[in-house]
Amino acid sequence: MNGEHRPRTRPAIAALLLVAALAVVGGAARADTSSPATATARTGAATGNGLAAACTGTPTGFATVNALGQNGTTGGTGGPVITVTTAAALKDYVGRAGPYVIQVSGRIQVSGMLTVVANKSILGVGTTAEITGGGLQLGSTTRPGNNVIIRNIRFTGAGDDSISVTNKAHHVWIDHNDLSDGYDGLLDIKRESDFVTVSWNHFHHHSKAALLGHSDSYTADIGKLRVTYHHNFFDGTDQRHPRVRFADPVHVLNNYYRDNALYGVASTENAGVLVEGNYFENVAHPIYVGYDKSGPGRVVERNNRYVGSGTPQTAGTVVEPRTYYAYTVDDPGTVPATVSAGAGVGKIGC
Repeated sequence: MNGEHRPRTRPAIAALLLVAALAVVGGAARADTSSPATATARTGAATGNGLAAACTGTPTGFATVNALGQNGTTGGTGGPVITVTTAAALKDYVGRAGPYVIQVSGRIQVSGMLTVVANKSILGVGTTAEITGGGLQLGSTTRPGNNVIIRNIRFTGAGDDSISVTNKAHHVWIDHNDLSDGYDGLLDIKRESDFVTVSWNHFHHHSKAALLGHSDSYTADIGKLRVTYHHNFFDGTDQRHPRVRFADPVHVLNNYYRDNALYGVASTENAGVLVEGNYFENVAHPIYVGYDKSGPGRVVERNNRYVGSGTPQTAGTVVEPRTYYAYTVDDPGTVPATVSAGAGVGKIGC
């Protein structure tokens, strides 16, 4: 696809410890007996309150915007707190109507994409929560995946995407996850989804990291796909960090790019991307305007650091993210240490 390579592997770095005060919810646990698939979840519910309460905070960026009838991203706040240890229980709870705080404990082997519907917080417990073999799809054509939070989970070996934000899902926060070794994209956002923040994630051992926009012909994405990518570690992944179609604005802020073989950011099909305060290390093509068969987009770059890297391409103007939300920019020189220490799982109190 688009001349892009299959996943490749390289040695992972050992993450350093940083406590980052970011995101989600509390909520009161209560028993639920409506489905046989929830037996494991019920036994964990009694201990769930303290763990969920420890995983507190709020996102920054587009997930905070008051729009489309949703004032910021709150996930499963106010719903039952349950703990799942099996694929059956995970599939059951992410697909239930109403708010739930779903704590993922240990390694769960799934098959295919599990559909996540509105008002869910999916939180990994400790440092060992993992979803492997499949992934999470936010929303279907009939069941919206709005107001969803995914944090502190390792995603490995997905048969398709690891996380897919799709079908008009809006107000989504994807934070402090570890994503690697999938089949297609690690984190795709497409099909008229909107108001998303992707923060403090570690992407590695893969080629296609983060697609934004379904295809060159899917013009329904125009006016949608407003996403903030901040403090992510794109660690040896080849491409799509992100690859953008149609969206305006997209804010790429304070991310760490290292050894990305094909490119860093690509803006295509008249997308508007602000690339700000990032650190590019050994990236021959840090920013493309247009890519492969896709027409050119627009890019404004400012206050980035390029070390052992090529010259970025820029073009046109972009809507300022401050039109939507306030933010501060870290000194790009501090980004490698801060992001490599803080991105990924086990860095927040879940």
